[in-house]
Amino acid sequence: MIVKFKKLVPEAVTPSYSKIGDAGLDLTAISVAYTPHFIEYSTGIAIEIPTGYVGLLFTRSSVTKKSIILKNSVGVIDSNFRGEIKLRFAPINLDSIFSIDQFYIKGERVGQLVIVPIPIIELIEAEELSDTNRNEGGFGSTGK
Repeated sequence: MIVKFKKLVPEAVTPSYSKIGDAGLDLTAISVAYTPHFIEYSTGIAIEIPTGYVGLLFTRSSVTKKSIILKNSVGVIDSNFRGEIKLRFAPINLDSIFSIDQFYIKGERVGQLVIVPIPIIELIEAEELSDTNRNEGGFGSTGK
């Protein structure tokens, strides 16, 4: 699949796969903004997700070495969005004092973009739903 992207600034790094078989394209931070509520990493990249697909932004596994989490768990890039890809993280513990090595810095790979097909769903209201072996069980109902 061919997907168009645009470097919004010269220092932007082209998203790429680290290894053959990787699901996500690595995204590199070109700047970091610290606010009282989040840390925002700019990539300097805009992308044209094809109609019928969605771009999903995930953390990289290296985030386990940091003291931050992706603020919205998984970012969603709709096919009609053409703005800059940015990732917002929050410190895991707001009461702690952090050192810079607990965050990503400019030039590091900060996330990954996975592009997947997304069906267009037509909802139909029904009086009853089919039975399953789980039915209404939720929040740990399948555990022992």
